[in-house]
Amino acid sequence: MFDFLDRYDLLAAFWTTVQLTVLSAVGSLIWGTVLAAMRVGPVPLMRGFGTAYVNIVRNIPLTVIILFSSLGLSQTLGINLGASDFQVINFRLAVLALIAYTAAFVCEALRAGINTVPVGQAEAARALGLGFTQVLTLVVLPQAFRSVVGPLTNVLIALTKNTTVAAAIGVAEAALLMKQMIENEAQLLLISAVIAFGFVCLTLPTGLILGWVGKKVAVKR
Repeated sequence: MFDFLDRYDLLAAFWTTVQLTVLSAVGSLIWGTVLAAMRVGPVPLMRGFGTAYVNIVRNIPLTVIILFSSLGLSQTLGINLGASDFQVINFRLAVLALIAYTAAFVCEALRAGINTVPVGQAEAARALGLGFTQVLTLVVLPQAFRSVVGPLTNVLIALTKNTTVAAAIGVAEAALLMKQMIENEAQLLLISAVIAFGFVCLTLPTGLILGWVGKKVAVKR
């Protein structure tokens, strides 16, 4: 029943999915943290930029952002991110689009975590002579990260599933392979079950492990 799977490289497709997820997760965590710092910062221009970015990007469909990265950045503006191979270009553009999109949700999760830190702690840090950046990085953000492991886990799981949108620009990940398999084989239900099982194997352990981590590092108040 599963003999037809031998003609397809499932491991390579899911490995591409894993690479998309990991690279996008790291990038979106960094950019999302910067956006969160902007949103709670003392500079009105930076607060305005952070607010506008989050409200605009999270209300645009990911498919639109992915297609814009390929058609707009690459084909129209000629931005190839230092690559010449078509597959490499699209992979990097997909990572860039996923970072831009997911960072908005990371920012909101972190901002919620920042709001859980007692105001008195920031005031005490400022009374000791610490600047805004020092208060944020040494006092506020460490506690904020500990309190939002759960929400960030949900964002990571959503990101893993969102990598399937990269198939729209030809990135050879699991969803694109599924499309090719359905076109070539008369096994719709079986193929769907195999791909779904693959994603469960990726997301379920992630949720369980990070859920355990979240309970261990949660701030006791």
